Amino acid sequence: MDAIKTWLDRSGLASIAILAVLLLVVFPLAMDGFRLNLVGKYLSYGFVAIGLVMLWGYGGVLSLGQGVFFGLGGYAMAMFLKLEASDPQSTAIQSTPGIPDFMDWNQLTALPLWWEPFNSFGFTLLAVVAVPVLLAFVISYAMFKRRVGGVYFAIITQAVALILTVLIIGQQGYTGGVNGMTDLRTLLGWDIRSDEAKTALYFVTAALLLASVLLCRWIQLSKLGTLLLAMRDKEDRVRFSGYDVSMFKVFAFCLAAALSAIGGAMFTLQVGFMSPTLIGIVPSIEMVIFAAVGGRMSLVGAVYGALLVNFGKTYFSETFPDLWLFLMAALFIGVVMAFPNGLAGLYESHVKPWLARRRRGAAADAGGPPAGMPAPHQVPATAAPAASATQPGIGIGTKVSSQSA
Repeated sequence: MDAIKTWLDRSGLASIAILAVLLLVVFPLAMDGFRLNLVGKYLSYGFVAIGLVMLWGYGGVLSLGQGVFFGLGGYAMAMFLKLEASDPQSTAIQSTPGIPDFMDWNQLTALPLWWEPFNSFGFTLLAVVAVPVLLAFVISYAMFKRRVGGVYFAIITQAVALILTVLIIGQQGYTGGVNGMTDLRTLLGWDIRSDEAKTALYFVTAALLLASVLLCRWIQLSKLGTLLLAMRDKEDRVRFSGYDVSMFKVFAFCLAAALSAIGGAMFTLQVGFMSPTLIGIVPSIEMVIFAAVGGRMSLVGAVYGALLVNFGKTYFSETFPDLWLFLMAALFIGVVMAFPNGLAGLYESHVKPWLARRRRGAAADAGGPPAGMPAPHQVPATAAPAASATQPGIGIGTKVSSQSA
């Protein structure tokens, strides 16, 4: 049993199992449909947070533009949903039936060619991941091959987020502009606005998030994860060992982009719209805060960070509508100052030692030795004379039992 506990602790599966029980059992039983849908929306940001753990925590690369990939994944899904909602019967009152309403308002008379593939759900699922990953590859390959990193790379990702936001708002006839894509109703004929659909989408989001955490944990435990850590701490040493450091960074950036895009697609399905306000610089910085609050080295902590920060936004805006921004700022500053390593660091520095002391105390009360110490009868008999010679009058059994107390 102790060996199993040790293996679960080292592999991180124990914390993942607790998270799974919380998401799949506790929340659905304890919350009504409205609150559960809110948690599902929060979990969609969890994909971005765990991607940042892999990119920033393990790879040492800070990106302030993850909202770009979140938005691209969300817009890809929104395009399919918008086309399904824009059939000729539903848009019969438009000047040009069969195209999205914002295109008709901007006097387009035909569906653009690059919209046509999004009539296919299979192509949409591919585009949700492929388009953000392709953009991430182009950006990261161009930057990392030239050894551009650190604060310069963070500023470049911010610039990309700003450019994409301006582009989406400016091309209103093709993207919906500042209003985004709204009135998304069905997925393959299935009404995603119903309570049953929202509950089902919550479980799909939770399952995909747990699968993503397991995938990232597997990468962390592999040789690739070791190299990412080594690259973060001693990049030159890894490079001189013969590894292409730039391609490791490209991989981490593309992985984070793919995870963010999946989160964006699930956000669109659960909320029913996608807007450029979710892509810009401010949302991207908030996504970094999710990982920082949870702990940038902890996958499970990043999920908890996304839940805590978004819950705080909802609670403070509902309870203190005039002060909620100040309260959120106080929450961020307080957590960062009090717990520099996030919630995961709090667990490692306080909760884990407390649990260890509890176990040692329970072992002592039961009359056995503390965890990690041999029982008195397990001490080799050959050691008894030596101990008696050095400490006359004190036997081995007496010495060990006094340490146990």
